[in-house]
Amino acid sequence: MNLILATLGFLAALLAALFGASRVGAHLIETRNPPVGDFAIVADTRLHYVHLPAGENADLPPILFIHGASGNLLDQMVPIRPRLEGRAQMLFVDRPGHGWSDRGPSGNATPAGQAAAIVALMDELGMEDAIVVGHSFGGAITAALALHHPERVRGLVFLAAATHPWPGAGTVWYYRVASVPVLGRLFAETLAWPGGVLRMRQASTCVFSPNPLAETYLDEAAIELVLRPHAFQANAVDVDGLYEHVVAMAPRYGEIAVPTVVISGDHDTVVFEEIHSLGLTRDIPGAELVWVRNMGHKPDWVAPDLVEAAIARAAGQDVDLARLAAEVEARIAPHAFGPLGACPVERPEGSHLASG
Repeated sequence: MNLILATLGFLAALLAALFGASRVGAHLIETRNPPVGDFAIVADTRLHYVHLPAGENADLPPILFIHGASGNLLDQMVPIRPRLEGRAQMLFVDRPGHGWSDRGPSGNATPAGQAAAIVALMDELGMEDAIVVGHSFGGAITAALALHHPERVRGLVFLAAATHPWPGAGTVWYYRVASVPVLGRLFAETLAWPGGVLRMRQASTCVFSPNPLAETYLDEAAIELVLRPHAFQANAVDVDGLYEHVVAMAPRYGEIAVPTVVISGDHDTVVFEEIHSLGLTRDIPGAELVWVRNMGHKPDWVAPDLVEAAIARAAGQDVDLARLAAEVEARIAPHAFGPLGACPVERPEGSHLASG
């Protein structure tokens, strides 16, 4: 009996120590990565966003950017903003529960709910419609926005998107654990921060692989914001619930009737591009596929020039995407095939979405 009580006491003390360390860690993360934009309360959700006006000589329609799992608005804004600022009105937003946005109502746990919250933000800002650019998990929200709010979409650009059902319906184990209501809260409050700190560089390296991890990525994109308990659990719920959503949504992609460009690398270690990117090209009428050899899951950082051109193409401009893709291939070829062998953990057997 004494041994049992001692063991229980030790476990309670350990959990208390991990809880305290995680709280301190979350506070330090927020101190290092303060909000960079403004806040608005729309659809009962407090959203953090950066809204940039168009310049006098703007040549593109408004553009909305939707980031992927584990990220925040900086993930796309850092590489893309310098290329497009002044050319268009731009809106970067932390999805509900991510970055500095609150989670909001329970419906925000689905791509359709997050799309509705973002549309409410567009209303608040007077943005009637936009070309929507979605990366990875953000691709599912981009597609949901196009299906449920077609009048708000002028064109679509999918970047390494996650949009279709995959065999096995699985994700990595910590998303499954963290999405369980009570156990998930305990996990997020005690183990997510220390485990994430230990794995973040390796995980990010795998997201970029086979291309090298951008030296400034972790700091400039404030990726560590996802390690705060509430953000970690929201991210886990998003990813764990994605399969059910895309099973219902994918059969409707044929209803999308706006110009669409799909950018994909052929060495994505996070999602299976042959299921998602090729599926979008097959299912959306007139969708144009830009296939880049030796590129991984981060076209926004590895090939921002190609993303810029894809946006222009979706806006109706005459752009030679095949030529630009060839230029990207030539540029990244000397640096391709990074630590692929160290990265299968990000894409477990039977799973076609790990993070991003």
